[in-house]
Amino acid sequence: MLRILKPNFFMSTFTENANHQNSDFIGIKLENVDNSFLPVKHLKKITKKNKKFFYPLALSSWGEEEYKSIIDQLQSGKLTMGDKVKEFELEFAKMTGCKHAIMVNSGSSANLLIIAALTLSENYDLNKGDEVIVPALGWSTSYSPLLQYGLKLRFVDININTLNIDENKITKAITNKTKAIFGINVLGNPMNFGILEKICNEHNLILIEDNCESMGAKYLTKATGTFGIAASHSFFFSHHIQTIEGGMITTDQDDISDYARCLRAHGWTRDLSNESDFRKIKINKFKEKYMFALPGYNLRPNELNAVTGLCQLKKFQSFMTTRKQNSINFKNLFSDESFCIIQESEHESSWLGFSIILNGPLTNKRSHLIYELEKAKIEYRPIITGNFLKNPVINYYDYSISENLNNTETVDNSGLYVGNYHCPLDSQISKLYEITKKLSKFY
Repeated sequence: MLRILKPNFFMSTFTENANHQNSDFIGIKLENVDNSFLPVKHLKKITKKNKKFFYPLALSSWGEEEYKSIIDQLQSGKLTMGDKVKEFELEFAKMTGCKHAIMVNSGSSANLLIIAALTLSENYDLNKGDEVIVPALGWSTSYSPLLQYGLKLRFVDININTLNIDENKITKAITNKTKAIFGINVLGNPMNFGILEKICNEHNLILIEDNCESMGAKYLTKATGTFGIAASHSFFFSHHIQTIEGGMITTDQDDISDYARCLRAHGWTRDLSNESDFRKIKINKFKEKYMFALPGYNLRPNELNAVTGLCQLKKFQSFMTTRKQNSINFKNLFSDESFCIIQESEHESSWLGFSIILNGPLTNKRSHLIYELEKAKIEYRPIITGNFLKNPVINYYDYSISENLNNTETVDNSGLYVGNYHCPLDSQISKLYEITKKLSKFY
């Protein structure tokens, strides 16, 4: 039985809160807590819950370490953004090889702050009315920040095999208003950064990278999320690491880091180093805590997000090993079949999930496959949004389309994907193949 503990308020609350600039020290001390019962009971609930699917889209990758880290942090009383967020940022920057990592409350917020920083800063020629080239296959909050900062979207078709923007169609899409390319590494698959960087250099374009689905992927020997002027990452439940909610911005640019940190927390300057240009504004000590330099938001993560992230980083390489083994099993079964097209990667994908575009005998038979998958308790989803321009939200956007979106339409009409995660999926992938193969023979 769960015990309800009475809070023990103590006199040092005010002092602690005053010294801890960005954390609310809640003033509650939990005493004599038996931590051991929580992880075991909760893990049993997770196992039971997922019995409704033979092959769920995602599973929790938490163990007892994550639950204990939350209890320990609760006992510390420091819950809002503070030292653990800073520690997680440093570890993430070290792992990816970036100079700066700025944690936020989601990958969506990471995209928003990147676009905000680039448009508000005078160091980058990205202004209201300028065009940004984007793939027609992507998540809504990859696109929305562009709308919110007055930028025009220029949609380009994808490569049917990689699911990423078709790099060979970008040059034709460039106009005299084009200022940037916002590329998305789809389902763990790196874009062709060799071509992208060449195009950006030749046409003086900014490269921005959405890496929310592709933590751990590599192009040649370099991590995705390190090629653009800035990149977004997501730690949502179905992604490579799970921090309840959470995201990260990575960049090597000092000014983008300063803008992101300032915008993340109300537009105030207190989170910036003394070397930051924002901190050079002369102001007395009393007002410095509440000095606002930018039209900011409140997109801060909390300490619980950070401590779970630190636990997950320690396990990340083992997660990746299993994901890659699952991908080998999937490719061995599906790659040579005429009834589907699966995602190809010329570089090191981190395999967020497994996409299937129905082809040959299964053309226009997606509803039939879905029926069979539901009977077998295999969970599935559209490949991101399919053709994003078919969503009603497009009526709010200022946009244009370069050439046609034939490949994106094919994905929209014939594609779906299933999950991949840190657990071996031999029997699940085999069952998926058996169902799809049997259905193709029927037609």
